[in-house]
Amino acid sequence: MEEIHLDIKIEQYAMEELSDSEQELVRSAIKAMHNAYANYSRFYVGAALRLANGQIVIGANQENAAFPSGLCAERSAIFAAQSQQPEQPITTLAIAASNDEGLLKDPITPCGACRQVILEMEDRYKRPVRILLFGARAVYAVNSVKDLLPLSFVDANMR
Repeated sequence: MEEIHLDIKIEQYAMEELSDSEQELVRSAIKAMHNAYANYSRFYVGAALRLANGQIVIGANQENAAFPSGLCAERSAIFAAQSQQPEQPITTLAIAASNDEGLLKDPITPCGACRQVILEMEDRYKRPVRILLFGARAVYAVNSVKDLLPLSFVDANMR
């Protein structure tokens, strides 16, 4: 038997330590949370992504009584961006969440389905997507979704 060790890198920042453009993106994700429709879970998620041309696209989770008909904030932003500007790669994605008590203190991470969609974007454009995970106490940053999905599966795996 041989052990395999996988290394991932997660950076932790105070909000004010982020660049101005990253702070703007996080604030856009927080603002996007207010567009969430979360009547059932009362868990509001906002996402904001920056395209290579500088444009910001937002998304918010949308729930539905007929589960699983809803959609996560991350995928709603990514699919909106891809529908409108498919030639533009995503450079950075910010995610923020709250519940009925307010902003979450600790950052949340994308679900498995969202991680896979982000991975597809990295694979499609052959460039990493920086991900900013907002929490009131700290912002986590990863330089590629592969740090959240180290044993990833893309088209090349099927060849």
